[in-house]
Amino acid sequence: MGERGVSVDHTTLNRWVKRYSSAIADAARRRKRSFDRSWRMDETYIKVKGVWVYLYRADDKHGKTLNFMLSERRNKPAATKFFARTLEVNGLPRKIVIDKSGANTAGINAINKMLKGFGCPVPIEMVRRKYLNNIVEQDQRFIKRRTRPMLGFKVFASAAATLDGIEVAHMIRKGQITPGLCPFRQFAELAS
Repeated sequence: MGERGVSVDHTTLNRWVKRYSSAIADAARRRKRSFDRSWRMDETYIKVKGVWVYLYRADDKHGKTLNFMLSERRNKPAATKFFARTLEVNGLPRKIVIDKSGANTAGINAINKMLKGFGCPVPIEMVRRKYLNNIVEQDQRFIKRRTRPMLGFKVFASAAATLDGIEVAHMIRKGQITPGLCPFRQFAELAS
């Protein structure tokens, strides 16, 4: 903005992030390319108002981001909601690799019950292997690198909006939205 002669205060940028990043993240989820049917899922901790909350993330086996969601709790309803939203956007996976979290196991089992009720003949295979999840574990480093200097967030809604923006920027950097286009043009297409 400074290069174009526009002076903008940092609080104005913060307001823009809170207002527009969720809409841009939804557009990015809809426009990203289809991925492999083998998913890796994990959650990481983010501090909001001095309390740890959970950022659920799902990547495919090639490291491409499928979905993300900030949740105040790490339990069956939160995991089920995350899996349902991920299935809605990305379709049905063949298998999901998770760590040994009981909440994620219960969430996948609940999704399999719902799918069986809808007449899906094959349930989602759940794989609980520690080292197969390294792709998503390593992909979480960029979030920690961005949020660590912030020293936590004050409000859950602003944390969710900021993390939406960080995730979309990372998806653009990985070339998931429109490969071959410059990052600024990809962002402009999402924002329009």
